[in-house]
Amino acid sequence: MDVVLEGRHVEIDGRVFVDLLENSVASGRAPYTKALEKKVISFSALVELARVGDIPYSLFFAPYAFVQAQLKTKTEKLLQGLTKDIFSLNSRATVELRDIELIVKDLLRKQEMLKKYDRTLVENPIVGILGKPGRTVTHDARILSDALGLGEGSIRTANTKEAALELLIRHLEDHQVLVARSVNNFMPQRLQGVTFSGMTIKDAKVPYIFLAGGDHGDYQEPTGRQIFTLALMAVLVARKIFAPVTYDGSSLAPTPGREYDIVGEMLMPAKIMQNVNLVSLDAVKSAADLFMTTPSAVAVRAMRLKLIKPEVADGYLGELRVEYENRLRPQVRAPKAVNAIRKYNGREFSARMLDALDAKKLSARDFCRTVCLNKIKPSEINAFREALR
Repeated sequence: MDVVLEGRHVEIDGRVFVDLLENSVASGRAPYTKALEKKVISFSALVELARVGDIPYSLFFAPYAFVQAQLKTKTEKLLQGLTKDIFSLNSRATVELRDIELIVKDLLRKQEMLKKYDRTLVENPIVGILGKPGRTVTHDARILSDALGLGEGSIRTANTKEAALELLIRHLEDHQVLVARSVNNFMPQRLQGVTFSGMTIKDAKVPYIFLAGGDHGDYQEPTGRQIFTLALMAVLVARKIFAPVTYDGSSLAPTPGREYDIVGEMLMPAKIMQNVNLVSLDAVKSAADLFMTTPSAVAVRAMRLKLIKPEVADGYLGELRVEYENRLRPQVRAPKAVNAIRKYNGREFSARMLDALDAKKLSARDFCRTVCLNKIKPSEINAFREALR
């Protein structure tokens, strides 16, 4: 591979060029693919790719062995907050570290900031609470629900699924499990062409759950899907599993795992499911409204409990798929910056960092830069404060 600067060609190791960029968010950029074809790149294009990929451009001129050592070190640091395997339920999807690298880095940085500025944090009571499987799935579901302060049926008392999602987030954050939600253009990295449910990021005091948004290709209504996914990731934190999560809630796989059944029992208890009418798709939809989840999740749970036959569940899922494909897609409006930042940061992190600002532990300018990623100005901090109420 040649780098061209002022007409001069400087040869670099093609393996270095590929490995550095393939391990970064710049791997999808046109100048990279063009350089691979032509075996040549201008120095200015190389520097721009390095900037996008957060790579010191001098590394492109380093020996291959040195670069490999640097990449290994970077990956190990990132994976301190994640286990090395992707945790998948009923899904063949995979997530490359480069697809989520900048988000992982940012959430790890937020964890460290919070521990630096807030000395009131205690050891997290949820992490590892289900480290050893209990006697039954019902027993584990009750332990976690009680630990989160979720009384029996409390999620079902919400007026809407949106309210149920906010309630679940509030209970998690009240117990120092932070929740960040995907908002493109307000995160350090856009999620493009990445199909995954989210991830859990390790910390003894403030573990983070990142909840991915968008269409996951499994024909499920978004808010109900997010409730199930968030409950699933709460179970993973309780099981001390920290990883990107890919979950297809419309799969009828026979062995989805104990974690799935714990979530099923938390949201759709077997003793209540046994008395629910499931004789038609409309009845399944009504049950989904009762349990604040998706019709797909109800159908799969009912099949797992042997309340309906697999072929009946498959028929319901097929009908739901057709309905979903033919739905009217609402026009998405760009959110206000303060609301988008609150959603991505999570309310608890934002509120605690505002406390640090008020205590003059960091300046307004530093708050905007480190907490809000420069998406608001100091003059907008009060509006951000109001958005948290």
